[in-house]
Amino acid sequence: MRPISSILFDIVSLRFAACLALLGMAPAALADLKIDRLVIEKSQRVLILEHDGAPVRSYAIALGGAPRGHKQREGDQRTPEGQYTIDARNEESAFHRSLRISYPNDADRRRAAMEGVDPGGQIMIHGIGEADPEMRKLHPYIDWTAGCVAVTDSEIEEIWSLVEIGTPIVIRP
Repeated sequence: MRPISSILFDIVSLRFAACLALLGMAPAALADLKIDRLVIEKSQRVLILEHDGAPVRSYAIALGGAPRGHKQREGDQRTPEGQYTIDARNEESAFHRSLRISYPNDADRRRAAMEGVDPGGQIMIHGIGEADPEMRKLHPYIDWTAGCVAVTDSEIEEIWSLVEIGTPIVIRP
């Protein structure tokens, strides 16, 4: 269970994310933009879509159950940190829809090989999917994924429509 200070920090971060969203554009205007980068700020629990280096939309997120630090190995419940790309789309995900992040990259594989561990993989940005109703209420106040980045189903629909395969993503601590 997370300490209350961590939960309060997340609530403040969500308000920050909501303010960023107010700076964003209406959904109709977004459809005409090419999103050229995604930025995840893990400590603030926010995913930002950028166009020409400027934020145009932000979303409150949930992360893996052990969100601090870079993903080290399969099953560690961490969300990776670093520079990746969106490299696949899954329209039939158990979590509504998903966009795969290109983790592990070459550096992640080398590090894992040196440590003799499996780096893991299949890190996604996804919706909530068929989670129980309580999970829907708690998202994004708790980190509940196995290392993925979760948004609501309606948010992944919007992100899905705006983000192409090959779009860079930066995941920061």
